[in-house]
Amino acid sequence: MRLSLNEIEYFSRKIIKTLVATGKLEVDDEEPVMANVAGVITDELRVEDRLNEEVRDVLVQHSDEMSRSNITYNEMFKMVKRRLAKEKGIVL
Repeated sequence: MRLSLNEIEYFSRKIIKTLVATGKLEVDDEEPVMANVAGVITDELRVEDRLNEEVRDVLVQHSDEMSRSNITYNEMFKMVKRRLAKEKGIVL
């Protein structure tokens, strides 16, 4: 995951505090709402982590083709990731 749990908690707290301060959200207790937002962020990051792992698996299977072509690993990673994300309906 690209963000630590502390960073996720910080962003969740910041989101809720900002929404409450601007009057866009009213809550009796901010803590459970922050926990839910942190859970959603964590789940979304895990989806991308699983996608990245799937891309790595595909690239390992096609490493011979990559070495024959003139495409770098990073370029191929991005291309495969975009394709798989589109197929799976994942918004990056």
